[in-house]
Amino acid sequence: MTTTTNARFRAFIIISVTVAAVLLLLASAGNATNEVTETVQYRVQMGDTLWEIAGDQGPDGVDRRRVVATIERINNLDTAVLQAGQVIEIPVMSSS
Repeated sequence: MTTTTNARFRAFIIISVTVAAVLLLLASAGNATNEVTETVQYRVQMGDTLWEIAGDQGPDGVDRRRVVATIERINNLDTAVLQAGQVIEIPVMSSS
């Protein structure tokens, strides 16, 4: 009975590790699909916010929070305050 219990325990561990590895691979594949491939320039208009720009000018099907974070990163923005006339880069990201 001890041999059967040990074999089941080892099988359980192997299956658990395999499932965890597959889930990690799927998660990393999902992150890779939203990488910045190129950018387009956008001239900030009076009253624009990063949130609105991400929704209006950003790529379709990509979480707006991720687009805002990417805009901040690629433009080295320390603050979310934008100035009218400022030119920023908007990411072109794949959503699939």
